Amino acid sequence: MSGKHLADLSAIIKDLDKRGRLVRVRSEVDLKHDLAGIAAEFEGGGRAVLFENVKGRDHPVFTGLYWSRELLGVLMRKKEAELPGYVSDCIKSWQSKPVPPVIKKTGPVLQVREKTVDLGKLPIPVHALKDGGPYFDAGVVIARDPETGVRNASIQRFMITGPDTMNINIDAGRHLEAYLQKAADKGETLPFSLNIGVGPGLHFAAAAPSEAAPIDTDELGIASAFHGAPLELVKGKALKTELVAHAQYALECEMIPGELDDEGPFAEVTGYYAKRAPRPKVHVRAIHRRRTPVFQTILSGKEVFNSVGLLGEANVLNLLQRQVPGVRDVYFSHGGCGFYHAVVQMKQVREGWSKQAILAAFSAFPPLKMVTVVDEDVDIRNAGDVEWAMATRLDPVHGIVVLDKIFGHGLNPSFPDYLGAKVGFDATRPFPPTYEYDRAKVKKMKLDGLDIAIPEPPAASRAGRKAKPKSRRASPSPSRSKTKRA
Repeated sequence: MSGKHLADLSAIIKDLDKRGRLVRVRSEVDLKHDLAGIAAEFEGGGRAVLFENVKGRDHPVFTGLYWSRELLGVLMRKKEAELPGYVSDCIKSWQSKPVPPVIKKTGPVLQVREKTVDLGKLPIPVHALKDGGPYFDAGVVIARDPETGVRNASIQRFMITGPDTMNINIDAGRHLEAYLQKAADKGETLPFSLNIGVGPGLHFAAAAPSEAAPIDTDELGIASAFHGAPLELVKGKALKTELVAHAQYALECEMIPGELDDEGPFAEVTGYYAKRAPRPKVHVRAIHRRRTPVFQTILSGKEVFNSVGLLGEANVLNLLQRQVPGVRDVYFSHGGCGFYHAVVQMKQVREGWSKQAILAAFSAFPPLKMVTVVDEDVDIRNAGDVEWAMATRLDPVHGIVVLDKIFGHGLNPSFPDYLGAKVGFDATRPFPPTYEYDRAKVKKMKLDGLDIAIPEPPAASRAGRKAKPKSRRASPSPSRSKTKRA
């Protein structure tokens, strides 16, 4: 599959199915809580999930595209370890030679325009038990700056409040917030499109931090870099909007500045519920879709950790390697929600640069709350290895950097009103290094050709092996599943 096909979710689903990477749930599933509960049983595994029989709805729901880097690597024909570098290269390519989107006369998303706007007919799930209602949480917003006309892509959450109304949460500092204020200053509404069921290139473009994609740049070109061809758009029919030609659904929407309504709670990336509060109201003026669309949703967990984490890693790595000698790699940990903890690997070349890396990382990605810097002999994707470095190399007196009353991410409850404290840990060896801090090593050996008897442990004592459920047709474990694929 060429990069261009990454623009089409239907092609992606077919490709995953062909490679044994798609779970098909054929039993009827309720959108309220049950769908998310079943999806959670597969979360983090190497297969996405397609719900083919959604109660009371005509079309299926897809989830899990981003919850496994292994799965993303299969889709993009990259090794898992290569993904951060690949994402970084695509962003660099866009920054140096941007390829803007192209406007087409028509596209698959315009195959059907609903006669009436009724969001209740769409297969929109209610995920967590205390969520305020059904939510769009994977759609890509495309809007234009009311002053300059520059496009912006972003991912926001939308709570359904009526047949043609939604309430949106816009994080402080996002370009869409600036656009809404500019529209208010001009006495205008802010039109935009909400595109559901798009490929990872556009998803990554929408998740790119503003430090990598400033407000005066058309970040839709990032998607073109992933696809290997210009992103295709079509013009809206009800408003001055632009829709993603190969989306599954596209909604034409507008916000009236100053119009607010309660939104929330919603189970966010932090694992906590975002509180209910007055937020901008959205009016849906038209719904477009394919003849046989697939609705895409994401679970607020590993899918966000990976999709946002890869973008954050790429941006931090790019900036650090320009500013701090010796930086080799960056990883946004899942324990840090893919947003809040960066682990930086570096080969020290001079005393003090490890602390400089801490400060540079916070500057490169403001949502970060923690930065841990380790030496080149530490596996930054292994939590135990990072903890080992902190336990044996961190000097609590001189190796901890605390920044108080600083801007952070508002979804993190430790940053009320976007203000809180951040901490950096210098878990590197003292410079210059001495043998006392060298890791003990043994000789690498191969077992091929050796006469070794390795007994199989009794079944009752095999640690980590679960008994097969007796009444289930399918198991979340890819290695033990007996379910046939269609």
